[in-house]
Amino acid sequence: MSQVDWLSHLLQMITISGRPEVRCAYGAPWRVAWPQSATQEIPYHVVLKGRAIIEDPETETTSELSGGDIVLLPHGSAHVLHDGSGQAAGPTYESEGAAGLTVSKNDGQGERLDMLCGRFFIGPPHDRLIRNYLPTSLVVRTMDSDGETGNGSASNHLAAFVRLMRDECTGDKVGGHAILNALSSALFTLVLREASKSERAPAGLLALAGHPRLAPALSVMFTEPARPWSLLDLAGLCNMSRATFMRHFQETLGRSAIDFLTDIRMSLAANELKKPAMTTEAVAESVGYQSVSSFRRLFADRMGMTPGQWRRLGCKRQ
Repeated sequence: MSQVDWLSHLLQMITISGRPEVRCAYGAPWRVAWPQSATQEIPYHVVLKGRAIIEDPETETTSELSGGDIVLLPHGSAHVLHDGSGQAAGPTYESEGAAGLTVSKNDGQGERLDMLCGRFFIGPPHDRLIRNYLPTSLVVRTMDSDGETGNGSASNHLAAFVRLMRDECTGDKVGGHAILNALSSALFTLVLREASKSERAPAGLLALAGHPRLAPALSVMFTEPARPWSLLDLAGLCNMSRATFMRHFQETLGRSAIDFLTDIRMSLAANELKKPAMTTEAVAESVGYQSVSSFRRLFADRMGMTPGQWRRLGCKRQ
């Protein structure tokens, strides 16, 4: 079975847009703290030039970022970025810059940093799908340790992408703001695609996507979610025993196969419920449930509201 384009299927289910907001031009010493993001927001940072240290106070983890590095925080975690010198940072000053960006500067005279910061916005209720199956922090590097573009074609594409973002936020180019927004939205897809190819992908959807033995199960979950799949069916597609399949899936994703399939079905159902012509019964059947009461119970359990409440909420948003 050919590898499923899981990422395209995922992004057909959820709505993600991106917006670059701040260009940071700092000299060391500098330090910026970012609070916990709103539920449907994912902050991101692109180091255009220089280096930065990113700290997550909650997990007590620290990573060093260098030119060409991209970091996403899918859980919207509070985090701190600084130059790593340990020296006290002075104040920052904001002004209006090119392409609709805010420019943040300081008076530091040390090593220079050029960084683009923004946010991705996820349409509800799909934010829970992202937070459940992606890591708290995701770093993708487009340059090697010598500052050269990575060997892989994906790294080449991402490095060129970062250069394009840097060029578009420099100077008052016609359409610069619109182009940066479009590039920002595409950035999410590119980063996830690159991260899923890493041998060190953390447990979750990225690790599952890179697991060749589980690929057949992942494929049918995305392409035929309404079929009445049993664990034995899914295991058979992967040429595994039921017990082996359950163990590998749980270890790789961090959740069971049935949990994952249910989340896919409920996300699809949330989209279908927005259509006025679709009854709850029709929606339930379209995602694989003959029992409407079972569907209602599962939807309320996963989404925190009944199908009817979600439908009414969706009508208000339109």
